[in-house]
Amino acid sequence: MTAVGNAVHNIAWGDTLSALAQRYATSVDALMASNGKITNPDLIYAGDTLVVPGGRGGVAANDSAGGTSGVGGVGGVEGGTRVEGNNAAAIAEQFIGRNAGELKFSDELPMESWVPNNVNCANFVSAVLQKAGVIEPGQASASVDQLANNLKGDGWRTVSLQDATPGDVVLMQKNGQSHVVLFAGFENGSPRFIGSNNVNSDGSQRISWGGASGNYEIITPPR
Repeated sequence: MTAVGNAVHNIAWGDTLSALAQRYATSVDALMASNGKITNPDLIYAGDTLVVPGGRGGVAANDSAGGTSGVGGVGGVEGGTRVEGNNAAAIAEQFIGRNAGELKFSDELPMESWVPNNVNCANFVSAVLQKAGVIEPGQASASVDQLANNLKGDGWRTVSLQDATPGDVVLMQKNGQSHVVLFAGFENGSPRFIGSNNVNSDGSQRISWGGASGNYEIITPPR
């Protein structure tokens, strides 16, 4: 449990210990002392939580994740559990159960409205990555293959499942078709994924848990 008087900051892409120390009026040494798992002050990971000594209790806001703070979970929906932090997977979880065909016409995510309702996986992942502040609009694509090329061209690299971080992008080929979802961490030792999947009876997509099977590639942003 977090000690009384401490705050908890959800680490997002681009955060550094030095910047966070300045933001919370503390020091890098104090942050490291309160977070024993950090052994290198230049190496922290998006999706982790950071105890901030002397800060206000509770979960601290994280402006670098598109203004989303303490993303609420939908535990139990379609077998899912809450994804912690302000990473892309945690943001994606807010939309569990929503049909992509409806979501692409809302103002909640920067999705392309012209994309057919049965092929919105890259459209959704691109939009969530933008909302999380991980990519710029020019990197987004409604095509899985083009999105993969854009990200890899900008330095995203392949990582093992054991080294994956919530919010990493999961690419796969199945029955000759491309699909993309987000890695959402582990539950009881098993990997969890979240994305826009073809789970509706008419073949259209809905935001749901799962979507990755067989051979898949996980790519992570440059750190």
